[in-house]
Amino acid sequence: MYAPRHYLMCPPAHFRVTYSINPWMDPGKPVDLPLALAQWETLRDRYRSLGHTVDILDPVPGLPDMVYAANGATVVQGRVLGARFAHPERADEAAAHREWYRANGFADVTEPEHINEGEGDFAVTADWLLAGRGFRSSPLSHGEAQEFFGRPVIGLDLVDPRYYHLDTALCVLDPEGGEGNGDVMYYPPAFSAGSQAVLARLFPDALVAGEPDALALGLNAVSDGHHVLLPQAAAGLFAALRARGYEPVPVDLTELLKGGGSVKCVTAELRS
Repeated sequence: MYAPRHYLMCPPAHFRVTYSINPWMDPGKPVDLPLALAQWETLRDRYRSLGHTVDILDPVPGLPDMVYAANGATVVQGRVLGARFAHPERADEAAAHREWYRANGFADVTEPEHINEGEGDFAVTADWLLAGRGFRSSPLSHGEAQEFFGRPVIGLDLVDPRYYHLDTALCVLDPEGGEGNGDVMYYPPAFSAGSQAVLARLFPDALVAGEPDALALGLNAVSDGHHVLLPQAAAGLFAALRARGYEPVPVDLTELLKGGGSVKCVTAELRS
């Protein structure tokens, strides 16, 4: 169901690719920072034009990956489970995110014990949390999230390093569209055989993406229940989304893709 949403974004003021852990991240390819900022501003303005609220997290010098704001925390019903990053290059981002939430009226903010990378590996449905593991977030973070939010956590194993976070392989399209689960799109080969079976059982009518759209990070998308903002290169998903009643909104974030993320990676949802 379409309703105005509340998002948090961080400008790519200090953005650069400093390390590589997947095929999209190449420190040898220089980032066009003015173009990255222009692409980011276009996405921010698109959210606002659709009636959504966007808050801004100030970037911190020395933390070039803060533009990927989705990784800093998970917010459900106003409660904030902070992040603990797997790689030292991003470790100091966690405190900056927690400080922003506390300064902006979120009273229940916790620092996690186990490694989780926020909405990179936690996807929120109506009643559950889908939780990725295998490359970044610790399996122990799943129990921690379940205790904190009081929601069942469904663990999903990622097996392809190109899809190192859950949000590169799965998108919740309508978290309020059905009891327990809603509607999702995902790329099955990113998951283990057992996790594919779990997803097929939970979401028998899911939109299954093909490899070209998955490789374009087409599943690193944000949906408000009607509009689906996704990379413009994932054109193979447009007709399938329209057939389900969604409106695809293609955006160009090619400069930010150099750091391994697209629409969802740069967008945290503030669920009150």
